Amino acid sequence: MLAALAAGERDPAALADLAQKRLRTKTPQLVEALTGRFTDHHAFLVRMHLRLIDQHTVAIDELTERIEVVIEPFRGFCDLIASIPGIGTTTAQVITAETGADMTRFPTAGHLASWAGVCPGHHESAGRTKNTHTRPGNPYLKAVLGTAAMNAARNKDSYLGARYRRLAARRGKSKAIVGIQHTILVAIWNMAQTGELYDDLGADYYTRIQPIRTKRRAIRQLQELGYTVTLQPAS
Repeated sequence: MLAALAAGERDPAALADLAQKRLRTKTPQLVEALTGRFTDHHAFLVRMHLRLIDQHTVAIDELTERIEVVIEPFRGFCDLIASIPGIGTTTAQVITAETGADMTRFPTAGHLASWAGVCPGHHESAGRTKNTHTRPGNPYLKAVLGTAAMNAARNKDSYLGARYRRLAARRGKSKAIVGIQHTILVAIWNMAQTGELYDDLGADYYTRIQPIRTKRRAIRQLQELGYTVTLQPAS
């Protein structure tokens, strides 16, 4: 529609007819939106912006091809960490670029997390903790880990999703995201040492390791709703 406007088409109905897929169901609204004053100057600006978009698209395609070339020596590491819920191809590539895919420079997973800035600070005076804000770290790695953590938090069928909900209930959503960032980095460090794909512990991990506590919590919740609970083991 923009290209047609720039080429001289001014009929709102003809422009609206260029809509595709689901947008075609909104033809009346499109006709209304396309009815107005569109001058030659507007057409000049549209053509200029469309050329810029095309130029940026070409540049992005060329850069994407170049990334595929330079990432090839690290393909194994990328595929390895991409098995973690929340980490896609682009995220894996950024993590690889920022860490160099070399975990030997970090003696422990804690060192890696501290360098990335996803460890809580530890400022203590007279035996009292004053501040637990995260320290500054690698901003690019920290940002992409935040995206991965938010993606993982939305996964209700994974350990990371269960851990996020558990942390969020006690510490709040912001601190829970930092906790998931830390968990993901620890997993990456360990996977780099072993070469094994991510093995998800499951969304029911905390239920399985603490069955008695889970049972008591469920009973208490039912009692608070006014029920009398009698348990009978399943045959």
